[in-house]
Amino acid sequence: MQTKYYFVYILTNFHNTVFYVGVTNNLKKRMFEHKNKIFKGFTEKYNLSKLVYYQTTSDIITAIEREKQLKNWHRDWKINLIKQENSGFKDLYDSIID
Repeated sequence: MQTKYYFVYILTNFHNTVFYVGVTNNLKKRMFEHKNKIFKGFTEKYNLSKLVYYQTTSDIITAIEREKQLKNWHRDWKINLIKQENSGFKDLYDSIID
């Protein structure tokens, strides 16, 4: 049986002023949807298409709990988390499509 992976991710806009936390089982596909504004909603409205953080787990319950936790974090806590892994707030999309 093949292991399934789940991703908790944070998006921001060009100026890093708004953040969105999400969860998915296919990060490449989900990022394509965000970048091409396939679905209307918060990320489309605020032009959130820059992937600045993600983490992987093989357990959906863990992924959903982490997503909820991050959504409840203060803005500064999210920024500090991102800076630990991606201090320049670079778009990590290219690193996941290789």
